[in-house]
Amino acid sequence: MFTGIIDHNGEIIKITKKRNKDISIFVLTKFKPKDIKLGSSICCNGVCLTVCKIKKLKNKLELLFDVSNETINCTNFSKLKIGSKINLEKSLRIGDEISGHFVFGHVDEVSKLLTIKRIKGSHQLKFSKSKKLSKYIAKKGSIAVDGVSLTINSTDSKSFSVNIVPYTWEHTNFNKLKINSLINVEVDMLARYVSQNLK
Repeated sequence: MFTGIIDHNGEIIKITKKRNKDISIFVLTKFKPKDIKLGSSICCNGVCLTVCKIKKLKNKLELLFDVSNETINCTNFSKLKIGSKINLEKSLRIGDEISGHFVFGHVDEVSKLLTIKRIKGSHQLKFSKSKKLSKYIAKKGSIAVDGVSLTINSTDSKSFSVNIVPYTWEHTNFNKLKINSLINVEVDMLARYVSQNLK
């Protein structure tokens, strides 16, 4: 489980393909050796992945993650390439501060960036959404976009918008996004449970 508060951006430095269409991704990170161990869960662009190998470098750690074909098909991982920046967050520990909201690392759908609007120092991003997710997305509700916990500014039948403050813009991969970029979306689990109980 995660909170949607990003630790830092990792960089994809290698991608290897396997015969069964799975892939392995090698990510250069700023994590400290004491913080990560084999089998640790790391949220990568909103996807919960398991650390399979660790390579210690001078001031950084190279982490290897195996990614199944199912995950590739359900996320924006098919668009990853060498040099791609991804949002990284260590799993939540008992006693940690929860500054965002509970994020599970289970992507609900891939959305498309429709518009980017500069508002003073912040950026307003509008993303597409499917009809099936509409009941979980409400104004002032929480949502995870590429693993980042955000508040929904507005929503209509086909889209939702969020506001990115300068700190978040500078410390996530949002500043690398362009129109039509694909992002991973996970709806708030509380909204999902409430919707299920109202059926």
